[in-house]
Amino acid sequence: MNDRAVLHVRGRILVGPDDVRDDLWVVDGRISYDRPAGARDVRTVTGWALPGLVDAHCHVGLGAHGPVDKDVAEKQALADREAGTLLIRDAGSPSDTRWVDDRADLPKIVRAGRHIARTRRYLRGYAHEIEPEDLVAYVAREARRGDGWVKLVGDWIDRDLGDLAPSWPREAARAAIAEAHRLGARVTAHCFAESSLRDLVESGIDCIEHATGLTDDLIPLFAERGVAIVPTLVNIATFPRLAEGGEAKFPRWSAHMRRLHERRYDTVRSAYDAGIPVFVGTDAGGTLPHGLVAAEVEELVTAGLPAADALAATTWAARAWLGRPGLDEGAPADLVVYETDPRADVRVLAAPRRIVLNGRVVG
Repeated sequence: MNDRAVLHVRGRILVGPDDVRDDLWVVDGRISYDRPAGARDVRTVTGWALPGLVDAHCHVGLGAHGPVDKDVAEKQALADREAGTLLIRDAGSPSDTRWVDDRADLPKIVRAGRHIARTRRYLRGYAHEIEPEDLVAYVAREARRGDGWVKLVGDWIDRDLGDLAPSWPREAARAAIAEAHRLGARVTAHCFAESSLRDLVESGIDCIEHATGLTDDLIPLFAERGVAIVPTLVNIATFPRLAEGGEAKFPRWSAHMRRLHERRYDTVRSAYDAGIPVFVGTDAGGTLPHGLVAAEVEELVTAGLPAADALAATTWAARAWLGRPGLDEGAPADLVVYETDPRADVRVLAAPRRIVLNGRVVG
């Protein structure tokens, strides 16, 4: 071990919300809490250390008009890394980003395959656009393509109705979710409106993205079934602008989007108070820039989550939910170091002091 470079992280190591240690060592890219004997080439980093942050709703390889070139996807991933995001649940992408797995300097990605949407009921170039009779087959395809997740588009604007409406009949959703579970994958769905939620939850869905339509009568159902939500509040902030753009053609939809926006914080706080798991996601990619994880954590605090729980939603709890290690003995050393205690003020997340990925200081 004498010839091995060793990283020593000293200060306050936030292994868990109630597990704080003074020292962490990185040897051969992995975490140890025992000082390596005879280490000579030691680099020391000081501060408050957290597990690498998690963005549980992100789209590497997706641009405003669909898939992007590899160099653009690389810049997206690097922007997330520079913000301290070292683990991404990619909630739908038309690009093949498996090449990222061979890059030790880029965040780790848990993929959900490509979005699955109803024909002409989603953003052009993003999704497989299909009809209900093909849903089971496409879910099976994306379950095999992803990393244990499948992404449905649960609702979108129905142009004939002039408002948001569910994409899938209940029985089609139930059969598709059952097929994903049979193949070992969990299912999540984009949902803005109220009307799509009950059928999806009662059909066995595992997570809802955005969840702006979550109402008091649905909250107990989510809590009973353990269905998580990823609110993406930095994305919901765009609703007024979207509503203004659609006012002339779809006034009913525009008014609905404004109502969902106005109650967004109450929705998230009510979900949290009921015990519904809440996780951090930015919806980066498409039209939103990457690297917004700190802003989303701050939004959760604004919604009423205690700072420690908003922090857990992008660290310890999020990693456990995705089945990935945190600052565990022997785990890959993916961590972010800050100047001050992020539990005291989550805004410190916007200014990482050091970023360590696979044991290397990359930022």
